[in-house]
Amino acid sequence: MAVCSSSRLCGRGPRVAVGHDAAVPAALPVRVRSVRTSAHRCRRSVTTRASKHNGKGKRDISGAKISAEIDNTPITVHSVPMLGDYLDDLPSYPSPLLENHDTSWFIDTDSGVLRDITVKLSSVAQACSLASRQDEDPAGCSVFVKGEAGNVNRGIEVFTKGGPRETQVFQANEVRAAIATCGGLCPGINTVIREIVVSLQRQYGVGDGHIFGVIGGYRGFYASNYIELNSKVVDQIHKQGGSFLGTSRGGHDTDKIVDAIEDRHLNMVFIIGGNGTHRGIIKIYEEVRKRKLKCVVVGIPKTIDNDIPTIDRSFGFSSAVQEAQRSISAAHVEATCAPHGVGLVKLMGRDSGFIAMHATLASRDVTCCLIPEVDFYLEGEGGLLEFVKSKLNNDGHAVIVIAEGAGQKYIRDPDESKWERDQSGNPKFLNVGEWLGRELKTHIPESNIKFLDPTYMIRAIPAHASDNVLCTILAHSTVHGAFAGFTGFTTGQVNGRSCFIPLHMCIGQEQIDVPTDRMWARVVSSTGQPTFEQQPASNDQKEPEKQAVHSATPNGAGKSVTKPHDSEATTAAPK
Repeated sequence: MAVCSSSRLCGRGPRVAVGHDAAVPAALPVRVRSVRTSAHRCRRSVTTRASKHNGKGKRDISGAKISAEIDNTPITVHSVPMLGDYLDDLPSYPSPLLENHDTSWFIDTDSGVLRDITVKLSSVAQACSLASRQDEDPAGCSVFVKGEAGNVNRGIEVFTKGGPRETQVFQANEVRAAIATCGGLCPGINTVIREIVVSLQRQYGVGDGHIFGVIGGYRGFYASNYIELNSKVVDQIHKQGGSFLGTSRGGHDTDKIVDAIEDRHLNMVFIIGGNGTHRGIIKIYEEVRKRKLKCVVVGIPKTIDNDIPTIDRSFGFSSAVQEAQRSISAAHVEATCAPHGVGLVKLMGRDSGFIAMHATLASRDVTCCLIPEVDFYLEGEGGLLEFVKSKLNNDGHAVIVIAEGAGQKYIRDPDESKWERDQSGNPKFLNVGEWLGRELKTHIPESNIKFLDPTYMIRAIPAHASDNVLCTILAHSTVHGAFAGFTGFTTGQVNGRSCFIPLHMCIGQEQIDVPTDRMWARVVSSTGQPTFEQQPASNDQKEPEKQAVHSATPNGAGKSVTKPHDSEATTAAPK
């Protein structure tokens, strides 16, 4: 039997025992704050309680989710663990922020953030009408989303709202915090590091000698690569690109890392990283919990590709899009100044094409955008070659933006076991930009290919204004959660509000549902490119014995060939 707070959204309130199949705690509220519609001009705070409507629900043992059903409307509260879940008799102290702020500045005990804020106006109007007639909260408020089968009742999902709490489980003089960065570089890392340190010292009064930077990623924990951090040390690092602490992939050894946490008496661990890093954070949190250490383990999501699920936007993404436009502009200049010029720009995006799409829309100079989520083909009606030829004949030039993960199926071995992988376990991608340039030159000999790969230039820049603001919000929210005793969570914005999100929800990628995604439709409309929806039949497609294979060169210069059963191998383009 697990012990949880009856008011999980903020971690305060009476504690009750909850078994794996027990009902939702009686006092658990799900508040939909400030419901507004311009059509009905209504604003009302709607609260539903499971006990009031005799709802039943379950909470998993890890405390990561509470679910209920009220009037056939599923409600899921994505709560996050707390130190109090496995440590008894934790002390409680008033927050030092109370000295400068009144209680309205702090997060309410029952405040949550809705994952989906799109509702049917008729449902909102009906709920408000019912509440006004009965002078009480409505029995339930269904949330509908449009799907392929029409309006579907997906229920209500709620996240713990991030921000400061009136009470905390740590005193400033007992805090020993560590900050680490893992994975690839991204604009804004140094801003996050700076603002974690600033929040710890200026908001909560943590003194010098109590905050440490872990050098070189996960390995730094057990290699004793630490430096002391304070407000003075980090004061100007936000103006620099890269990571002040250095970073690396791999090196994760859960036992060694937690041993180091225990030996150094660390009780706050902040780790900045992407999907692979968050898998490691989960293992560290689980081991810390197993050993019953008073140590919060939290993450700050970092991915320049913006492919972390759940959150609105990852820091560094806006800076990357803005910088990518410079490369697209350069490619456009090169293309327009050469006869039959083709500017070809390869951008980041292993499994998702968000940077390529947003940079395409922002620049207005792109002829065609290719992303991992949408298959494309070269030859035949509606193919890329036909489209580029048409553009060259009509406009004299073309600009193509391709994400690094697009078209990989054409140039790497179909057998995944033969793929090279980095130290984080991610497959190494071959250089699709170079391959596409060769294919264009082969099939359109008169074309002048101008290939640009600005990947490392973009990764290394400091964050731009909007990302700097986002980094500050995320860092401060994370520190607030750590002092309040939340653990095993990551911080992100959902619908523009800071949230504490269970770690497991930041693993994996959300790819575009092409038939219904409006952003992709905007890209196609802006560029006028083919949709690549219906590939014409070809002889190669009808011969399953032929497989595309590549020369596995680590630098990505793989060549696509067809390999029939006879002894002769011929170079061919994918169709």
